Amino acid sequence: MALVQIDFSPTGGTRKVADIIAKEWEGPVTCVDLSDAKTDCSKIQFGQGDAVLIAVPSYGGRVPELAAKRLMKINGNQARCVIVCVYGNRAYEDTLVELRDIAESCGFRVIAAISAVAEHSIIHQYATGRPDEKDAEELRGFAKKIYKKFLDDESSSSAFEVPGSRPYRKAGGAGLVPKATKECVSCGLCAENCPAQAISRDSLKTADSKKCTSCMRCVTGCPRSARKVNGALVSAAALALKKACSERKEAELFC
Repeated sequence: MALVQIDFSPTGGTRKVADIIAKEWEGPVTCVDLSDAKTDCSKIQFGQGDAVLIAVPSYGGRVPELAAKRLMKINGNQARCVIVCVYGNRAYEDTLVELRDIAESCGFRVIAAISAVAEHSIIHQYATGRPDEKDAEELRGFAKKIYKKFLDDESSSSAFEVPGSRPYRKAGGAGLVPKATKECVSCGLCAENCPAQAISRDSLKTADSKKCTSCMRCVTGCPRSARKVNGALVSAAALALKKACSERKEAELFC
């Protein structure tokens, strides 16, 4: 049984959650990075006996469009999988149900689902420092239950429901396109690492607004902290989300 972790994690929060879960499984885990534009998902195939973890962040209550497009190229070949959505303590709305539909359309057999919280990728005052130790303890417990299910459930997926609605809520972008500040030295890391390839090496100061997904990788990954988003817009968004994010949300397991 091959163990594989597939994640889309531009700023690292989703990967932290996925790593906590996968580390509880007994054996080496191969990682597939959906946020790497160089990953050729069409060549990824699985066997029926494999165990796969698929983890994505929730963008406005949906699976990120870029992650969805890349996932849809993978051949699940009836491998068993657990799906994970990670959100910034507001809500994940239709993310899990959409991710389940995508996974099953690729041929995966979904045997469990998890929602978890990580620090908000844009408004860092929400879910700061999460996943924390309390989250990790809960996720490790989920992982052990799921791994046992991988070992016990050799043939079929389970009949269980996940939160969310069909048709899915309308997708909407954050609309925050990072720009370079005067500290930028044109090193090109932002262009090299952009999941959407929205930054040109010939024009590093901004990003293509039609391609940019507001994932914030260029902001968090800049070694000189030389990329920023509009502070006034972030403050307005933080105020709008204050009520929804004020109460701590906890991880959930569905299986």
